[in-house]
Amino acid sequence: SSYYRILTHIPKMKISLVSMDSDHNYLATNDRGQTIQLSGSKTHVSPMESVLMAAAGCSTVDIEIILKKMRQEVSKIEVDVEGVRAETVPKVFTKIHIHYKIFGDVKDEKAAKAIKMSMEEYCSVSLMLKKSVDITTSYAIINVSE
Repeated sequence: SSYYRILTHIPKMKISLVSMDSDHNYLATNDRGQTIQLSGSKTHVSPMESVLMAAAGCSTVDIEIILKKMRQEVSKIEVDVEGVRAETVPKVFTKIHIHYKIFGDVKDEKAAKAIKMSMEEYCSVSLMLKKSVDITTSYAIINVSE
């Protein structure tokens, strides 16, 4: 059917998850063979921590690309993320704050614009989360040449 043909052309992302032991530890593998260890027992990254990591990673990739297109000299970016979860089950995130430390010779208005563009247009993870989570951002520019 034409409906099935349409679905087969939608980009798909696949992972597999396998138990590693009896202590709620799992190995997730993407279709390129890359892995991440997840845990429900705090011996590895928790699934909810991985969501925060994904939001930081997704937006930072965007911000770095955007700033470089704006001809800003970025030497590195460090990100701190804090998530607040509901007190009752399901303990979903209710608030997430992402703080970017941008190192380099970067104009303030360019950094602000790059973050805004990522959060409102490009970062799939944040755009998906913001439908149910209050996401805020802040940033600091650390000029390494000073």
